[in-house]
Amino acid sequence: MTGHFDHRIDRRTLLKSGAAAGLLAVAPGIQLLSATSARAAAKLVIQYDWLMSNGQIGDIAALKNGYFEDAGFEVAFSPGGPNSATVPPVISGSAQLGQFSETPQLFAARASGVPVRIIACGFRTGPYALTSKPGKPINGVADLKGKTIGIQPTARFLMDAILSKNGIAPADVNVINVGFDKGPLVRGEVDAIGGWITNTQALSVVGEDRVDLLVRDLGLESYANVYFATDGAIDSDAERLAKFIGAVAKGWGWVHANPQEAVKTMVGAYPEMDLGWEQKTIDLILKLAFDENTAAEGWGTFSPDSLDSQLSLLDKVGQYPNGRPKTEDVYTTAILDLTADSRPKLAAPGA
Repeated sequence: MTGHFDHRIDRRTLLKSGAAAGLLAVAPGIQLLSATSARAAAKLVIQYDWLMSNGQIGDIAALKNGYFEDAGFEVAFSPGGPNSATVPPVISGSAQLGQFSETPQLFAARASGVPVRIIACGFRTGPYALTSKPGKPINGVADLKGKTIGIQPTARFLMDAILSKNGIAPADVNVINVGFDKGPLVRGEVDAIGGWITNTQALSVVGEDRVDLLVRDLGLESYANVYFATDGAIDSDAERLAKFIGAVAKGWGWVHANPQEAVKTMVGAYPEMDLGWEQKTIDLILKLAFDENTAAEGWGTFSPDSLDSQLSLLDKVGQYPNGRPKTEDVYTTAILDLTADSRPKLAAPGA
């Protein structure tokens, strides 16, 4: 998974997507795929937030290993990109479910009136991190004061949330906007730079001794690779959604057992990915996808209490000027309940 969070996470982008969804649903001349026709074709489309990358390795394995076919239907992956929107295809019915990069996008969609809910979470935490050099490391919250932090403009709310969570005055940290390359950190223009730790190739220019600090370790919880569906689909088509999540979970279980083979399968399907770098990254991907909670409750699980905590913090820093969504409106455990026996219960490798 590359640093696509930086493009996709901001609330204004989500609001535009929500508005576009309403226009798409009523625009003349657009043929929508109804749930009935989708079932007749035994086909399910998933709309991703970004291009296919290592965050979808379990999905790719499920497809290549025939797990969807075993479940009785055909699956089509619909990748996103910088000029695509994730919400409209799911709302219109041309995709039966979608995947957001992180939970704040789902929250923003719900706050803007889009009737979507989380059904499973592929990563235990968002991979966004602050990277610094060992000569001037940022190892924790206490190291932020007096530092210059380079972030992408759409990630500003993350820093606001981190500072608020830890009681740090905004004036105590110099936050500046930077691009997506790591040049400002390499040149010493910033003390740390934000980005996704799964983009190991881009981070390599900083050096192997770099210090990567996840925003989770700065007090900012989130889940990533968030599978979602509409309220209507959850109510009327839960069984098929459960079959999809069950097959993807099986794919992730296979990746856990066969990491290097899984990387070769992924790169074979998407040759634009670099085999060498993906082989170096797979252990990190598995640590993001599995932990003690997945060992107890299975891959894809999430905590409603954590969702409530995330919402409360984002509300505190002004993400929902028209009112935060209710916690019970942003998720359902129905799909996880239906797949409780089929989702592999595994911890992170080596744990």
